[in-house]
Amino acid sequence: MSDRELGRVAALWRYPVKSMAAEALDEVEVSWHGFSGDRRWAFVRDGLERSGFPWLTIRERAEMWRYRPSFADPSSPDRSAAVVRTPDGRDLDVIDPELARELGPGVRVIKQDRGVFDVSPLSLTTTQSVAAIGELVGESLGPERFRPNVLIEAAGAAPFTEDEWVGSELQIGSARIRVDLRDERCVIANVDPSTTERNAAVLKAIARERDACLGVYASTVRPGKVAVGDAVLR
Repeated sequence: MSDRELGRVAALWRYPVKSMAAEALDEVEVSWHGFSGDRRWAFVRDGLERSGFPWLTIRERAEMWRYRPSFADPSSPDRSAAVVRTPDGRDLDVIDPELARELGPGVRVIKQDRGVFDVSPLSLTTTQSVAAIGELVGESLGPERFRPNVLIEAAGAAPFTEDEWVGSELQIGSARIRVDLRDERCVIANVDPSTTERNAAVLKAIARERDACLGVYASTVRPGKVAVGDAVLR
């Protein structure tokens, strides 16, 4: 692998509970199953346990963006209790039945030590790509809307350069990852994480201009630590 610098890590996000708010990080351990602690918990909808997609997500309840999970021991998230701050300011253990009842009738929580991922354990996008979609829509869009693990400030000004990384291995910090495929977007991209308002123009723009894809999925080749400011090398 060469030492060509593709950009720098601008932000890192972990999602302790699938489809709830992100937890911003300065650095993180990247394991074989993505970021340590990422998407280890998820809520399942009643009656859909055996379906292909039983999860309760932002597409069904946009206000899930207002639930903010974290770990009681951030230094050991895979072995730590997860706590969720509710929109009204209460801190509830993720397994507290009150939290499940609040999210909907029959909803229950599960834990998956390998994480609950739709496709791959890592997702990446660039600041330039997010800005380009915002220009198409006619408003400034925050990168959190697209729920990446790694936000990269690419070395050049052009957007969507991450598409060119598919099939490549990248070195970030002491971790090494493989970029596997483009990230096909769903209606969650329409939901503003700050207001939970929906704007259908966002997904329409991505579908029209980018074949519904924005960012890329990746998997771990060698575990290691990644930090904000690290170079992204190919």
